[in-house]
Amino acid sequence: MMKNARYYPWLVVALLWLVALLNYLDRQMLSTMRPAIQIDIHELESATNFGRLMAVFLWIYGLMSPLSGLAADRFNRKWLITGSLFVWSAVTLLMGYAGDFWQLYALRAVMGVSEALYIPAALSMIADYHTGKTRSLAVGIHMTGLYMGQALGGFGATIAAVASWQATFHWFGLIGIAYAIVLMAFLREKRPEMQTTPISGQRNPLFGGLKGLLGLLPFWVIFLYFSIPSIPGWAIKNWLPTLFSGSLGVPMSEAGPLATITIAASSLIGVVAGGMLSDRWVQHNLRGRVYTSAIGLSLTIPALLFLGLGNSVFFLVAAAFFFGAGFGMFDANNMPILCQFVSPRNRATAYGIMNMGGVFSGALITGWLGRSTDAGNLGRDFALMSVIILAAVILLLVTLKPKSRDFQDEPANASNP
Repeated sequence: MMKNARYYPWLVVALLWLVALLNYLDRQMLSTMRPAIQIDIHELESATNFGRLMAVFLWIYGLMSPLSGLAADRFNRKWLITGSLFVWSAVTLLMGYAGDFWQLYALRAVMGVSEALYIPAALSMIADYHTGKTRSLAVGIHMTGLYMGQALGGFGATIAAVASWQATFHWFGLIGIAYAIVLMAFLREKRPEMQTTPISGQRNPLFGGLKGLLGLLPFWVIFLYFSIPSIPGWAIKNWLPTLFSGSLGVPMSEAGPLATITIAASSLIGVVAGGMLSDRWVQHNLRGRVYTSAIGLSLTIPALLFLGLGNSVFFLVAAAFFFGAGFGMFDANNMPILCQFVSPRNRATAYGIMNMGGVFSGALITGWLGRSTDAGNLGRDFALMSVIILAAVILLLVTLKPKSRDFQDEPANASNP
């Protein structure tokens, strides 16, 4: 049976990689197609209105994330993932028919609901298929799909210039709908035995285990550590093309690909290097994943300073490269670190709550940077975000001390630092 084949855990990563790509591609295209869309929808000429349009997705996405995590811990993740992909792809298709700002606004809100179902389910499924020595690498490779989607989203303006923004939404929506059918055929659910067998014959209620999770101090440390870096993380996703365009004085059709490809390529390096380093380090030191994540996040501090203050292609591209590499190391280790403190039964729920914190941070900064752009302060505010990253690194190193490599699944037999 294919599910039991030795290669299947990596096939799961491959199948979900393309879903991750579409997840970010469909949401990211809008950020670079603004100049084309505003010709037909004039409200988008205001950066403040554009910030609102980007932020509504994040607010809805954030509100849905905890419920999505709860659902992923209780229901079949295969159908959550395929259903999510089908709905957000249909929304992407419909965005090509939008005729005014409020239609786009409503569709972005629906996209926030559907896309929120994906990440907690996908990452918890990968964590269940990959234990021990391959977990960070598997998560990291999956994250490269998000980065590739972000990079291809940078070509939204380029494709729209050749065809139209409507046709761009139509084609990518149809691709996602077709791929949802492929997932139905090849993706299989997997649960650890402890999750599939209720204790003493009792049922596993929807909110079971949530109280214990919310009372776990290390979880709140991880929550803060995840949420704080999400501020510059979402700023990069939604505003880096605009920053490149303004700082270099080039049109968005050039700035979009330059910014997003640089971030995607460097993030790919970061997640693979960070995943491999973390998987090896944690075998000898229980804080190996923590240290790897801290090293990566530290690289983003000078990167943000140079992004905010630089005005040449060399400095901006170099800064974006270091930010992507460092953030990739951080991204590859969030779920693996969570697995050191939270049982498999509640990992999707925990990640859903973390995702809510990260997305709410993104919604706040997206709206803020819209007003900052109108005021001419976008570069300054990018540089200031380096301060909060430093605070997150200190928080992690001072407080987080895992006692096992895989909570409840493996005894702590590695030496403490």
